[in-house]
This record gives sequence, C-alpha cells and structure tokens, in this order.
Amino acid sequence: MQHHGHLQAGQMSVSTKSYNLDLLFPIYYISGEGLTTAIMDMEKLKKMQQSVRIGDGKGTPRRKVKKVHKSAGMDDKKLQTALKKLNVQPIQAIEEVNMFKSDGNVIHFAAPKVHAAVPSNTFAIYGNGEDKELTELVPGILNQLGPDSLASLRKLAESYQSMQKVEGGDDKKDDDDDDIPDLVAGENFEDKVE
Repeated sequence: MQHHGHLQAGQMSVSTKSYNLDLLFPIYYISGEGLTTAIMDMEKLKKMQQSVRIGDGKGTPRRKVKKVHKSAGMDDKKLQTALKKLNVQPIQAIEEVNMFKSDGNVIHFAAPKVHAAVPSNTFAIYGNGEDKELTELVPGILNQLGPDSLASLRKLAESYQSMQKVEGGDDKKDDDDDDIPDLVAGENFEDKVE
C-alpha cells in the first residue's frame, strides 16, 4: 500500500504541523451587505476567557453557584421527625387554643390542629396564632382563666368599673333633659316645656 497523501477508509494521518485555527475555523458575521468572515484575535479571546473565570485558577468552576438556604423548611422537617419519634396522635374537636402570656395578653389560635403525646407530656399546635388582649376575648374566655390569671382579671374588672363610673357620671348630668317630665296634678304640660 502506497501513501500518496490521500487517505483511504479506515486510515488516519497524524501530522506534526501546527495550523492557524483562525484560518481553519473562520467566524462568520451577517451584516447588511451579506455574509462576511472575520478573523478573531486569539489574545483578545484568551483575555475574555480569563475574565469569565471567578475562582483562582484552572480547576475552579467558571461561576459560583448561588445556594439558597431553606432553614425554615429544615427546622420544620426536624420538628416533624422529632414528633414522629414521640408517637404523637391527632386530637379531634378542638375549637380554639389560648395561651396566656405574663404581660396579660393572649395568643389565640382559632380552629388549630393539635397533636399530642400524652406519656411524654408533649403537645404540638398547628395554625396561625394572633396576639390579642384579654379584653378582646373576655366573654368566652372567663371559664379558661386559672388562679394565675386572677390578677389580670381583677385589673380587667377594675377598668370596667372605672369606665362604668365615668360613663355613669356623664349620664346622670344629662338624665334630666332626656327623660320624660313627670306630670303633676294641676300643672300643664305646655308650661313645663317652655
């Protein structure tokens, strides 16, 4: 078999010549006049490649990956696994949950989901809690108040009494004008009005 510079099927030629890549692979641009070729400056291309690289050297990634930390989701998953280990069971038919704070306010949950592990004295409450004052929940919350809430209940009663006195004092001054005058025998109604 003779080699005349032509390759036959299944043969490969290796050359030691170096080729100018700009001439082998020209970059084509489309302009208003038609298809034109442009030879790209290799030094400029290498500078552009180096400017893209953020890390220190050759083996580092070209750009940094932005990691999003989901701490709230992870905390929730950790809590769920801890509750599963305690073997919590759902408790049905709970309409509301009230947590009394030391400052006299109440954390109020309306229709929460409650899970409990009674042997370990653990309760989990799921829902949106609202921070409310004791006065907002007074009619329905009285049977839930314990001995430790007695002080706040006394303050509440005193504030209501003082409000009643203030409102009562104003009403006594205006009572004479608003009531129907008493008719006395021998007096005329028209005389009372004038």
